[in-house]
Amino acid sequence: MRILMLSWEYPPRVVGGLAPHVHGLAGALTERGHEVHVITQGGDGLPETERDRGVTVHRIHPYSLWSLDFAGDIHHLNFAFLEKALAVASEYGDFDIVHAHDWLVAYAGRALKHGWQKPLIATIHATEWGRHNGLHNDLQRYISQVEWWLGYEAWRVIVCSQHMERELGRIFQMPGDKIAVIPNGVHPDDFSADKAQGFRRSDYAADHERIIFYVGRLVWEKGVQVLVEALPQILRRHPVKLVIGGTGAQMSYLKHLANRCGVGDKVHFAGYVHGATKVGLLRAADVAVFPSLYEPFGIVALEGMAAETPVVVSDTGGLSEIVRHRQNGLKALTGNVNSLAEQIITALDDELLVKAMTRQAAREVREVYSWSAIADRTLQVYKTVKTEAAMAIKRGPVSLLRFRGLGQLLQAGGKH
Repeated sequence: MRILMLSWEYPPRVVGGLAPHVHGLAGALTERGHEVHVITQGGDGLPETERDRGVTVHRIHPYSLWSLDFAGDIHHLNFAFLEKALAVASEYGDFDIVHAHDWLVAYAGRALKHGWQKPLIATIHATEWGRHNGLHNDLQRYISQVEWWLGYEAWRVIVCSQHMERELGRIFQMPGDKIAVIPNGVHPDDFSADKAQGFRRSDYAADHERIIFYVGRLVWEKGVQVLVEALPQILRRHPVKLVIGGTGAQMSYLKHLANRCGVGDKVHFAGYVHGATKVGLLRAADVAVFPSLYEPFGIVALEGMAAETPVVVSDTGGLSEIVRHRQNGLKALTGNVNSLAEQIITALDDELLVKAMTRQAAREVREVYSWSAIADRTLQVYKTVKTEAAMAIKRGPVSLLRFRGLGQLLQAGGKH
């Protein structure tokens, strides 16, 4: 099959979990003999076209135009995506599937679907409603409307967890037969000891301090504030250093919170971490903690499991599905400071439990969450959609354009 993926981010341009998802999936699909092209953003001296593990990556530059707002920026980006897609098809030939990742590429994905008469598949990685626990301003309402629209236009919608499947049904009234649940994954070998060459533990903590590690965006829904507030309780039992990897809007607030809690000297803000530094911190940590308030999946938990480090997560969303309490990790009550502190202390205290959990977690990462297994499940969706689309085309072009969306539109009452 010839597959075109549209993604706002792709390594080395990484903002959240979307980039490693597209990178892992596209590479695994090419290993199975399929031709995958990814259109994504460029900049920072990155080549316009390159081959990455068999994937052909095409990078675009948005127009050098001033826009009125963020939505305008995304419109410019999508026009550039569309132009690049047309050029790629002209050079390489037609595609069987257009696969759009999240609302940021919805406009280009929808235009290509209608223009090429090819089925559109969408992966919705998170919802605006879920990120903010509701819609509180016009921008959030606009983004949520585009998410609904992308789901309506797509022939199938892929989500990473049963939690997300329920969320799309609740928020968008999306019919269950339109949704496929396929988890995220990791390359386990990317988190082995040899991938941490050059890392020095002493740069982050003293020899007598045990390391608690968080990595991810510093935004409200990731719950890092709960982890900082739990630190005083943990310090009463163990000498620890909390290492926070990542950047985001809450950076200043979290620094202020740490000082207010009297633990400012026990928190190391490492900034954006990647490559050997990220692997080194995951492997050096005594416990990796992901205290999200909202989490569609939680790929970072899999990364901690692949690094053979005990993980503590909040009992929410996709994290709740990945981690089984005291079997392959530990779960704390969502947003509860005392519960989070208790579970982190358990991970630091109980050596036998930790050994059993990390052994089981590493096994599951290889057997359940490898990209090869995830690619196989995604390919099955592609093949099903390709067959259904071919049947619809025989009925006429309108069948292809609307067949999968009609039931959703009727259930939604024709409006979002």
